[in-house]
Amino acid sequence: MIADFEAGVGTLTRMAQASVDAILVVVEPTPKSIEVAQRAIALAAERGIGPVVVVANRVGGQDDLARVRAALRQDVAVIPEDPAILDADRDGAAPLDRSPGSPGVRAIASVARSLAAPA
Repeated sequence: MIADFEAGVGTLTRMAQASVDAILVVVEPTPKSIEVAQRAIALAAERGIGPVVVVANRVGGQDDLARVRAALRQDVAVIPEDPAILDADRDGAAPLDRSPGSPGVRAIASVARSLAAPA
């Protein structure tokens, strides 16, 4: 099961240590998002919850990716900025149905496959 919780670290403070297979920290290349991601990663490590998988979302180029990697100092999965995802969202459609071959949808599918792969 995948659960999408509210932004921030509140859910991590209440989460039981052995209740998850992985924590996905989704971070955008903005200062506030990076700050929250840093706190979430540190809290997960402190509480022994994990492993942590970092997903850099809405990455517009190498500068965005470098900013996230430098701040978090770990590997990240990358979801590029993709107008097809925004267009689908505006229309209330699933990006996978609307544009399955778009760069963002392909990257999301890659993250999903890596999470589903046997350890």
